[in-house]
Amino acid sequence: MPVPHDIAAETELWDAYAESAFKDDAEPSFCWTQYAGHGPGPELLGSPKTVLEIGCGTGRALAHLARQGVNATGVDLSPRMVALAGEKWAPLGVRIEPGEIVDWLAADEGRYDAVYSIFGAAWFTDPSRLFPLVHKHLVPGGVFVFSQPPAIPGAYGPQGMYKGGFAGKAMFTYRYSYKPAVWERHLFRAGFTSAEATVVDAPKAGHIGTLVVQARA
Repeated sequence: MPVPHDIAAETELWDAYAESAFKDDAEPSFCWTQYAGHGPGPELLGSPKTVLEIGCGTGRALAHLARQGVNATGVDLSPRMVALAGEKWAPLGVRIEPGEIVDWLAADEGRYDAVYSIFGAAWFTDPSRLFPLVHKHLVPGGVFVFSQPPAIPGAYGPQGMYKGGFAGKAMFTYRYSYKPAVWERHLFRAGFTSAEATVVDAPKAGHIGTLVVQARA
């Protein structure tokens, strides 16, 4: 059963996150995992000429790709993050737009060599709604890659997540967690011809790994 996303409330949450997450002195950087310098890099995207990052946050990954000559576009729900990151990376040619990703994709007419999400919109959007739209916006043979924490065993589907601790104003969103094989089934149902979901182990044994999912249109 779909969960009742309150986009206005979630926008407020991500605007608050932007104030703490965005650092004006940040440098371009691309990493699929939550551990700096660990795991695969942008090679998972192949050699794209155009990319779209969904839920692009601080825009550092887009900036890294733009420096390599890639036409880089990002979308983020937070107008505040879009303003900060858009201004920061505009000199590199990065374009960042505000929007709820399902609505934005429904209106966008662009096609991309690669669409990706790093702990971004693919984690916070119902895959049954998101994945068919992503597939529609890929060129033939294009790739969709996303990363996020793996599901906690026994906890699958949409799950609520409060911002910060458990005191103060109730600001929350929903994130989506499934076993790797279930992510693959969602992608095949959306029309992708191949899909592979794996967990990259953390650099230290017993620490949280990273789910990395790759699919091809």
